[in-house]
Amino acid sequence: MAQAMQPKSSISLLATDGKPHPLQDTLMVATVVLGIVAFVTGFFDNLHLLSSWTGLIGILTGAYGQFISETTRERFALIIGLGASGVGFYLGMAHGGLFGGWAG
Repeated sequence: MAQAMQPKSSISLLATDGKPHPLQDTLMVATVVLGIVAFVTGFFDNLHLLSSWTGLIGILTGAYGQFISETTRERFALIIGLGASGVGFYLGMAHGGLFGGWAG
């Protein structure tokens, strides 16, 4: 009985079900990294191709990650990554877009 009352692990912050989620964790990390890259490069006019493409891929990755996420930790990080990806995407679109004059 005493064993059932002990916490499983302090590493699984907000991962309430205690199961591993490798696909969801991979999508979460990818979304956050893409969001950071898109957000930072979105402030430079000459990096609009990088910011718009990483933002778009981050938005798509984050949306799918939200669709299959199972814990609060995953959803929280995905929302942060989605927000950064969205800002980077829109700044990249404002500075020149996805193709930057290549397609007309």
